[in-house]
Amino acid sequence: MSRAFTREVDDAPPPPILERAISSARNLVTPNGARQIEQAMETLDRQIEASGDSEALAALRRELRYWHARHARMEIVEPPEAPTIVTFGTHVTIKRGGEPKHLHIVGEDEADPAVGTIAWTSPLARALEGARPGDVVEFQAGGREEEILVLSVKGASQ
Repeated sequence: MSRAFTREVDDAPPPPILERAISSARNLVTPNGARQIEQAMETLDRQIEASGDSEALAALRRELRYWHARHARMEIVEPPEAPTIVTFGTHVTIKRGGEPKHLHIVGEDEADPAVGTIAWTSPLARALEGARPGDVVEFQAGGREEEILVLSVKGASQ
């Protein structure tokens, strides 16, 4: 077949993997969050050393660049011992939709709403910021306004 009938795109290398988006917010982390970032970097270093697949290596290196950037910008915040208001690092119990929910306000990378940890930058954490036990907080969710009752606020050692 003549070279005139091939497309240059067929010979082109695959496009580079896009970098992971990095939040523009401060990278506040709990001491546990700092350990998680360091463990992620160590795990990725080991995986890179063991991998021989160039596509897998590109993805692993992208992940490692992300975690290095997060590590470089992390600000470790010790959770308050006996907080009186909702703030970063606190454990808060709220009543939302009739059900009590226990939340821990943490850094973006350590948040996992399925287990009750929410990022300090999340809309719910922002709405709760500064609230005291007994306060009712107005919260916009899904196009409607909800009232959330703050039941308790606890620190790391409570």
